[in-house]
Amino acid sequence: MALALLMFVLTASAASADKGAQIIERCTHGQSLSGFSQQDYRRALQELPTEVEEYSDCANLIRHAQLAAAGGGGGGGTAGGGGLTATPLSPSEQSALTRVPKSGAAQQKIGGQDISPGVIHANVSSAFSSLPDPLLAMLALLLTCALAVSGRSIYQGVRAWRAH
Repeated sequence: MALALLMFVLTASAASADKGAQIIERCTHGQSLSGFSQQDYRRALQELPTEVEEYSDCANLIRHAQLAAAGGGGGGGTAGGGGLTATPLSPSEQSALTRVPKSGAAQQKIGGQDISPGVIHANVSSAFSSLPDPLLAMLALLLTCALAVSGRSIYQGVRAWRAH
């Protein structure tokens, strides 16, 4: 009897783990994410591989389907993205967003420097000086080769034009 109970518990936990993987698979294949329990959605979010989280919108889609299943609104949640809204902001995020200046923000002193919002201070020399030396050498070689090939083409074109 104890062995049968143990087998039942192991099968139930394996089936639950399969639900999380099934949600992730459905999301990556653009299928509907509706019809799962809150526990299944939580498990899917916990098991979500880093690559899927970085290169797809699956985490947001799973959260949306979880909200829809909890009665938080929205359709069943499909990975196609049609008509889905973004994950709602928390109250602290909303208050932080209202404090952000809309335009014309004044300069801020950060690290002893005056910083103007929206202004990028960069020049070409700083971009080249930050490149590694082997890359700079390769760029110089490529530029030299391009000049040699184009110079020879121009010379041959002028020579052919004079011949006619």
